[in-house]
Amino acid sequence: MAGAVYLLSAVTCLVCAGLLLRAYRRTRARLLLWSGICFVGLTADNVLLFVDAILIPEVSLAPWRGLPALAGLCALLYGLVWETR
Repeated sequence: MAGAVYLLSAVTCLVCAGLLLRAYRRTRARLLLWSGICFVGLTADNVLLFVDAILIPEVSLAPWRGLPALAGLCALLYGLVWETR
């Protein structure tokens, strides 16, 4: 059951990233770009969580799991702070 929740979270983040990046292509609103990049990082984080917890539970990927989420959140923070007019 936990594996299904992890996969659904990854799919939800992926769909959000796709919608945000598609809207960015249409409108060129920079905040949509940074939000889409953030959701790409969150998608990678959820996929690594699934791999860590379900596929290879004997190997801990905890130190590596947080890096994509951190990168995505840093991109969003950059967009919120520096790209706001």
